[in-house]
Amino acid sequence: MDLTDDNLVTLSEYLKHTLSPDVNVRRPAEKFLESVEINQNFPLLLLHLVDKSEINITIRVAGAVAFKNYVKRNWKVEEDTMDRIHIQDRDAVKKLIVNLMLHSPDSIQKQLSDAVSIIGKYDFPNKWPELIDQMVEKFNTGDFHVINGVLHTAHSLFKRYRYEFKSDSLWTEIKFVLDKFAQPLTDLFLATMNLTQVHANNMEALKVIYNSLVILCKVFYSLNFQDLPEFFEDNMEAWMRNFHTLLHVDVPSLQTTDGEEAGVIEQLKSQVCDNVGLYAQKYDEEFQPYLPLFVTAIWNLLTSTGQDPKYDALVSNALQFLATVADRAQYRHLFEDPATLSSICEKVIIPNMEFRESDNELFVDNPEEYIRRDIEGSDVDTRRRAACDLVKVLSKYFEAKIMDIFGAYIQVMLQKYAEDSSKHWRSKDAAIYLVTSSASKGQTQKHGVTQSSELVSIPQFAAQHIEPELAKPNVNEFPVLKADGIKFIMTFRSILPHEMVIGSLPQLIRHLSASSIVVHTYAACAIEKIFALRGVDNLTIVKGIDISSLAANLLKGLFACMNISGSEENEYVMKAIMRSFGILQEAVVPYLADLLPKLTEKLAIVSRNPSRPNFNHYLFETLSLSIKIVCKTNPEATGSFEQALFPIFQGILQQDIPEFIPYVFQILALLLELRLTQDIPEPYMALFPCLLSPVLFERQANIHPLIRLLQAFISHGSNQIVAQDKTSALLGVFQKLIASKANDHEGFLLIQSIIEHFEPSILEPYMRQVFVLFFQRLSTSKTTKFVKGLIVFFAYYIIRYSSSSLITIIDQIQPQMFGMVVERVFITDLQKISGEVERKVVAVGISNLLIDCPAMLEAPYNTYYPRLLAKLVEFFELPQDQSLLPEDNAFPELDDAVGYQVGYSQLICARNPRKDPLQNIGDIRLHLAQGLGRLSPGHLPGLLGQISQANANHLRNYLQTAGITVA
Repeated sequence: MDLTDDNLVTLSEYLKHTLSPDVNVRRPAEKFLESVEINQNFPLLLLHLVDKSEINITIRVAGAVAFKNYVKRNWKVEEDTMDRIHIQDRDAVKKLIVNLMLHSPDSIQKQLSDAVSIIGKYDFPNKWPELIDQMVEKFNTGDFHVINGVLHTAHSLFKRYRYEFKSDSLWTEIKFVLDKFAQPLTDLFLATMNLTQVHANNMEALKVIYNSLVILCKVFYSLNFQDLPEFFEDNMEAWMRNFHTLLHVDVPSLQTTDGEEAGVIEQLKSQVCDNVGLYAQKYDEEFQPYLPLFVTAIWNLLTSTGQDPKYDALVSNALQFLATVADRAQYRHLFEDPATLSSICEKVIIPNMEFRESDNELFVDNPEEYIRRDIEGSDVDTRRRAACDLVKVLSKYFEAKIMDIFGAYIQVMLQKYAEDSSKHWRSKDAAIYLVTSSASKGQTQKHGVTQSSELVSIPQFAAQHIEPELAKPNVNEFPVLKADGIKFIMTFRSILPHEMVIGSLPQLIRHLSASSIVVHTYAACAIEKIFALRGVDNLTIVKGIDISSLAANLLKGLFACMNISGSEENEYVMKAIMRSFGILQEAVVPYLADLLPKLTEKLAIVSRNPSRPNFNHYLFETLSLSIKIVCKTNPEATGSFEQALFPIFQGILQQDIPEFIPYVFQILALLLELRLTQDIPEPYMALFPCLLSPVLFERQANIHPLIRLLQAFISHGSNQIVAQDKTSALLGVFQKLIASKANDHEGFLLIQSIIEHFEPSILEPYMRQVFVLFFQRLSTSKTTKFVKGLIVFFAYYIIRYSSSSLITIIDQIQPQMFGMVVERVFITDLQKISGEVERKVVAVGISNLLIDCPAMLEAPYNTYYPRLLAKLVEFFELPQDQSLLPEDNAFPELDDAVGYQVGYSQLICARNPRKDPLQNIGDIRLHLAQGLGRLSPGHLPGLLGQISQANANHLRNYLQTAGITVA
């Protein structure tokens, strides 16, 4: 693609079409751009378009977004795949992008900055060392549009230091950055602080200056997160003095009139609290001289900051700072005075626990966000959560004092509610929240609160104040309190008596009919979590029989939720449906005639525009579970499921909906596996040739489910595959997979199924080439995973075709090569085999090699016999070898692909247990002993003399158990 005006016009037209609301216009444009993105100059064409001021800004922004997504998809070169970006394009992009980003409008600058940080993730510093110098030199321009662009890029580039695991390469990179960036950053920070005074009366200038300070503080946080750099320790005075100044800053001209959105000053103070909180938590020894100063400043900030939502992040970070300080032994004395504790409770904790009007608006108008913050513990810190964290820390060290203070407040609040519930329902809400936060000591995502304060009786509080609230006939009265009550049961489900938790189910089911999205979502969430509770025996506490009388109302209530506007794709409801099916098992069958059409209809709707990954996942899990439950008792029912699901699946495959295709493959595999007949129906066979299409294997997410589906085809219809003349195409898939370090294990699964189910005569023309491929891969890129797969395959081959056949085929490739296989593969790596089925297959395969193969008893291979026998005995008796080959660190980091490529999500309910291919063999040691007993008399004593005493003793035990005497 040449950099011509014509190509720019064409590109802008297609970008314009990608913005169309009409899917028939948008989809072809997206497909076209995807198809041409591997052409040379494509990224440069995008950047040139983005740079042209005469082009409509909307299209330029679309171009910037397209460029960022292109970089996301293609910049990292996966193992075993070709580089989709030409090397000249890579170099040109890195030369152009920083300057282009810095003189672009804000909307474009943001996208290009993200692109720089993605490129930086893979290329910086080793392949792009000049990036820091390019950025630092821009600090001297004095142009804050440019400087802020650089700072935004630095922020997105260094942000990952906050969550990356410690490693030598990370330390090396951070040191490289600090050497070049720490001094200029500090100089810029001090100069910018100075400019706040110089331009004190220029509102426009101050806005830009304070915005710069916000990003400077964020970059400071990232660079200091992993460890305290020597540079910042030496310059702590300059940074901390100015941080302290910033906590007191008041610029009336920058005050926002909006009570919702945090202004630049709030953002700045919030980030400063974060920064000093980091130092208090991680570097308290070095930070100690400054701590009292900040405790006073942040305390004053908390007591003087209003209740508006725009202050939420600031108050939350300030509270977190106090919690960090209170948790440190050397500062605990600052809090132990009862008067101080009382003051903290009265002036800081209680006001920030109150349910404000803005919280109520969120509850009603944006329930999804409310739920995300409240029960998911999302990244958006709320005042309540931060106040709750402070309570937990204080309760940990001053439990009795805190309980005394709070006990009095809680009584007053509950009394107010009792006197006039409609006027004081917020008081009860705060009381429940206080009890929850002060009584919770240990908590996990899976079990809720697992340890509570002995000074508060949770069951008594639940009986007096929670159960009566949930028992009120009107589920829509005081919805916030209903949500509180349900959340209380959910939070303390592991602490409350089981009969009380299970006894709450009828009330929770009743609340599924609440019109408030928060209330019926919490009800569904609580039901699901109660159903998931397990006892000490690891079995679920709630059994199907316990809820059989509730089943009709439970299922009706859950499915009705999805008819309420705003809850059509409610993931909590769908998860509760999945869990209910799992608990009820066969008891759900009578309801399925009514419910399955609703599930399939929902699937048809969401497949048009998949937007809720969790909801979709639980929907597919529920469908898988339904198939398993029904077909367990009635295998013939697979036909009914196929009839209902095939049309939708067909649409998903034809429209190429990447999010759903892996799920479709898993469910098709499950349906095929459950069929009793050993033939494959015509609709499946019509699909089979499409499954071999190379394009399907380009998406990593498809590979595992696709191989499982192909295995199901092979096990049920190998003759039909042969009749369709698809054997070589199937082996072509194997060839592609076995060459890949990332996917060779899938190739082994496929070839094992092929040799297990295909007639030997069919495979004979191909088999030599299969082995050649194995040995080529072994010599070019050997990894532990590959060698383990190869040993298991050889064992499968021996069991299916005989040991002599294995030796013959290997020695045909190169004379006496089998000796190298025994020496360098079997003897070297046998101990690394893992997996119950795999270990059994290998044990039987190697045993057969020793007991059924004349060539192993003759020259030249008889020299390996005692060593291989000893290795097999050790395989039985010694622990598995976990060591890896040096090359194994070359595995691609598939996690990096998440977000840029739909990740494979395994359906737990669609899994089928691995079948043991050797069910006729019980004790593998006995199998070896009995085989050795069939060897010529007099052979055993000589063998026992050639192996170590320990191995010989084990072998004698096996022979004795098998009733074989050694002469």
